[in-house]
Amino acid sequence: MQDKKRRSNREQTEETRLTLLKAARAAFMERGYGPTSTPEIVSAAGITRGALYYHFPDKRALFRAVIAQEMSDAASAIDVAAARSPDAGSALAVGMSAYLDAMAIPGRARLLLLEAPAVLGPSDMARLDDERGTRTLRDGLAAATGRDMPILAALLSAASERAALLIEQGDAARNDVEQEIVALIAKAISADRSV
Repeated sequence: MQDKKRRSNREQTEETRLTLLKAARAAFMERGYGPTSTPEIVSAAGITRGALYYHFPDKRALFRAVIAQEMSDAASAIDVAAARSPDAGSALAVGMSAYLDAMAIPGRARLLLLEAPAVLGPSDMARLDDERGTRTLRDGLAAATGRDMPILAALLSAASERAALLIEQGDAARNDVEQEIVALIAKAISADRSV
């Protein structure tokens, strides 16, 4: 019995935290923030409420952790896709396509673009977005134009979020939206180069 490796307290703690995040993510993605209760999350995770509150002081903190992870996952998918592009200009187009793919996961667009700003507030969302989503777009624009363009990055980020919502809500076809947003990026880059 001594030969079996015992998991350290740190490993058990991290496993419990990940289990909580997974259960919370599933519940928030399916039902949203408001209708999801902490008792149903702990039940789905198979842990106690005490364990939940050991890791997260309240439901909002758990929700924020889920949102941060979802934003990181989307940003990573964009980074991976854009890294395969031959140049910075095409990396922006490929990155936009990867963004739309990432936002097509059922429930993600609603969660990140509608519920998270309402629950977390504009300043917390801006911090999270700056660390993840807008950073990726801002870096891509800088690589394509040779200069930092934070305002253009913020505007294109807003346009891409609206594009994801149009697709998610069924108001526009994915291909049509993608063509328009990629054309917008191309125009923004070419306008910057002609100045």
